[in-house]
Amino acid sequence: MKAKETKPIAPVLVLSTGRCGSTLISDVLNTHPEVLSLSEFFANVGMKAFVRKRPSGKAIWKICQRHSPGLRAMLAREGRDKVLYPFDSPQTRFSPRNVPSLLCITLPHLTPDFESLYDEMEPAVQARPKAALADQYRFMFDWLRQRLNRRVWVERSGGSLLFGRSLITLFPEARVVHVYRDGRDTALSMSRHPAFRLGPAMAPRLQRLGIDLFGGDPLRNVNVLSLVKLRFINFEKFLRRPIELEAYGDMWSRMILSSRAYLSSLPKERLLAVRYEEILQRPREKLRELIDFIDPSLADDAWLDEAAQIPRPNPPKYLSLDPEAQRRLTEACAPGLEALGYEA
Repeated sequence: MKAKETKPIAPVLVLSTGRCGSTLISDVLNTHPEVLSLSEFFANVGMKAFVRKRPSGKAIWKICQRHSPGLRAMLAREGRDKVLYPFDSPQTRFSPRNVPSLLCITLPHLTPDFESLYDEMEPAVQARPKAALADQYRFMFDWLRQRLNRRVWVERSGGSLLFGRSLITLFPEARVVHVYRDGRDTALSMSRHPAFRLGPAMAPRLQRLGIDLFGGDPLRNVNVLSLVKLRFINFEKFLRRPIELEAYGDMWSRMILSSRAYLSSLPKERLLAVRYEEILQRPREKLRELIDFIDPSLADDAWLDEAAQIPRPNPPKYLSLDPEAQRRLTEACAPGLEALGYEA
């Protein structure tokens, strides 16, 4: 079935530090009948999503099979519940070692018939000739949009502020939603998620390879030699290292500060700031603001009534820490908290 013939809607990028409510945004938008909610596509592919300038369709399809370091961490036994692919099903086709990244979250998030969709999508993408990287992704996302009869695609990847500058450069026509949450609760949540343990553990090693993980464009100074060396890093070893909670707070703060330069350069009509706590407090009002920002023609009171029931109260967790731990965490998050208007 073809998508409705209506005026085109510019795509949307949801950028965040991760562990701050962006998954809630994906889940809410996934209930809208005209929105294609792409979840974790770029996060699960990783930096290799941005390396090639003019890939062929076959090369793009290979990229869709790649596992980012964060995805590899989630596919380890203790993090496997973070992906949507049903490894325990008797009909499963893939193991955690060979499952395509596209099937880990992105396609299962869209439809229960995700394996058939994957099989149908493969020849369409592989048949593409060489083209600009952004055009290959546009084709793939628009193919999914039309196949599932949606009017606009919205890509949301946890931790996408890490490569937000690259995404905005790829899709200069896109509107941008910046989702954020109190850094102390974000850091606490990061410390309990296997994919985010890699950030503070690996940052010093990546810095020596010319990769500034928290600068908003990790590939800026990367060369071929750096990428080769990256392949031989033992990520599981890094996951086993103990990490202080303040390191996550520092990572969060650096991501917030580095993103402000490129987010502030966007015209006001192309940027919407969404504070997680406000979604929980006033869900109908804030979700109406979100859908109007994507496009006013998508406003739907029936959908809004249903979507406003999805957010659930989530009181601050960092307040359960002892006073000294709270103090150290607040100090680590202070620059980002001040930039976003939170009380430190």
